[in-house]
Amino acid sequence: MILPVGGRDGGGDIPIATPHALLSIDPSHGPFSGGTRLILRGNGFGSDARVWFGDTELADSDVVAIDPRRLQVTSPPGRGLVDVIVQNGDDEKTRVELSEGYAYDAFRADPATGPTSGGTLITVYSQGADFDEDTQITIDRRPCEVEELRSASELVCRTPPGTPGAKPLHVSIGGESTDVLDAFTYGNSDNGFRGGLSGDPLDGQLKVLVLNAATGDALPGAAVIVGEDEPLVERTNDDGVVLVTGSAVEELATVTVALDCFQPFTVVDIPVDTLTVYLDPVLSPTCFDGSGDLPSGGGNFGTSQSVTGELVWPETQEFRRGGWTNVPEPVNDQEVKVAYVFQLASDPTQRFRLPSGLAAVTPASSGTVGFSFFLSAAPGNYTLYALAGIENRGVSPWQFTAFSMGLLRGVAVSTNRGADDVFVPVDVPLDHALTLDIEPPTATERGPDRVEATLALRVGNDGYVILPNGSSSSLIGADRAPEFIGIPPLVGSLAGLSYVAGARAVTGESGSLPRSVVALASTVTTSAPLSLGPFLEIPVLETPRRNSAWNARDLDWSAAPGGAAPDLVIIDVQTSGGLYSWRIVNPGHRTAVKLPDLAAIDEELAWPHGPQAFLVTRAQIPGFDYGSLVYRNLTERSWSASATDAFYASY
Repeated sequence: MILPVGGRDGGGDIPIATPHALLSIDPSHGPFSGGTRLILRGNGFGSDARVWFGDTELADSDVVAIDPRRLQVTSPPGRGLVDVIVQNGDDEKTRVELSEGYAYDAFRADPATGPTSGGTLITVYSQGADFDEDTQITIDRRPCEVEELRSASELVCRTPPGTPGAKPLHVSIGGESTDVLDAFTYGNSDNGFRGGLSGDPLDGQLKVLVLNAATGDALPGAAVIVGEDEPLVERTNDDGVVLVTGSAVEELATVTVALDCFQPFTVVDIPVDTLTVYLDPVLSPTCFDGSGDLPSGGGNFGTSQSVTGELVWPETQEFRRGGWTNVPEPVNDQEVKVAYVFQLASDPTQRFRLPSGLAAVTPASSGTVGFSFFLSAAPGNYTLYALAGIENRGVSPWQFTAFSMGLLRGVAVSTNRGADDVFVPVDVPLDHALTLDIEPPTATERGPDRVEATLALRVGNDGYVILPNGSSSSLIGADRAPEFIGIPPLVGSLAGLSYVAGARAVTGESGSLPRSVVALASTVTTSAPLSLGPFLEIPVLETPRRNSAWNARDLDWSAAPGGAAPDLVIIDVQTSGGLYSWRIVNPGHRTAVKLPDLAAIDEELAWPHGPQAFLVTRAQIPGFDYGSLVYRNLTERSWSASATDAFYASY
């Protein structure tokens, strides 16, 4: 806010700044659900600055006073245009307002990031009850095909192909249109929401779309095989689409999709009328026509952007560099104070790993009010967390012990611009403990023989904080409950999170197969033991028997009685050293399947002879509906529990 000043003689036109002002907010809009990281710029901000969005005052943990001209805040949920107000403590004379300074977008997409090849199933949420059968969605002016209208405020659509970067979402309802800028970001990695089952209940008509998993291009000529002994075989058109009709698709259908130089894929007991399949290419020189590089199978490559900022401690709120007071002093010359910055993990049971030592932040790091950090990230929206502690560099590898941490949400990275001025608070001590109550699964003749338990923090639907003290191991039968010591309370920047515990029953010190991962359980308190279970029992492949001959058609499996019921059974068959892989997806109640004879359909599709490896997985997914299966459901990041073992035969 700039005011003209007449001067002591009543004249002149030289502008000066008022002692307290709120001049801009960057970005100036965000989703109605909140959670966006914003920078407020102005002057006269104090270390005790308070911020309101409309009538909602932000929690202290959502306001970081960087200096007298900048505040970092996290937006609360809201609606429409709101006034943004800043005031230092209780001093109303410092109160400043930016009228209608922040706009809440009426629509948001989840996930908000997907691959450039398109095909991502996104859920579009409306703040009001708006959606109907005539609603149209576009992303960057290309139609996002509506797959399902779940309610007047929620629908699912499939993203079109696009170019890397943040794109606008256009919503058209009843002749009225709304644009949401930067609502969806095309990145360069598959987030797992592509492909799968959708549509209405199966009733004599099945639409199958077949695409190249490496490029997203349509695959014409792919064989769509419905049934087993006398299957119905159709071929996809130039758009990679085929419409199968008749008695074979009246109720439940088992469909295998195969194409020369691509890996076959089978979905058993399809209950709906649309199947989208992404076939992985066979990475063999015999499938390479010499016109370019071999397909990578990993999507398009792109350039990561930088994320730069500082770690700040509560003491720096007086606009002075300082802090590290929640980390003890080193006891010798081989120990140093150090901190690291991490992105969230998709799997809460993964092991804690430090980044490169080059990423370490120390008291000697540069900075203005904190200590500088740097990392690279692909386009998308991120939550970052920091861990600070003591690192013993006199041992190999270096040993890191964390004593405090903090978290920051809503860090947006675009294709053409990274994120700077990112200030992560380090405001929570690691001084709590939590005990688990678990019972392992029944061991087969091969195992498992021990339980490895993990504890992480869940950050909404964004991912998980992996804790350095979040792992525990004990032999099955040992009378010792897993316990995690040195975990954070859910206060400060961690307020609103939850603890998520899991356990793996594994075999041997290397944690190999057979393996069962117990269903995740969550809590928000450390005052009582957290119960986990029951485990999924280990699968046993009955046909073919271990080290016997297989006919490349029959698969039969079982598991010990009891335990949790699976939602999916996934069988991966590999041969030729893993060059060829056939995935078979079954609903959880199935214990056998018969596959079509690919060679009888087309010699080019024949499954290779030789040693065969079978990976059998029983998986459980919270709130799972088989008719809405997406590729993400075929990966560990979607499973709350699973049990896996490997078997070998010949063909």
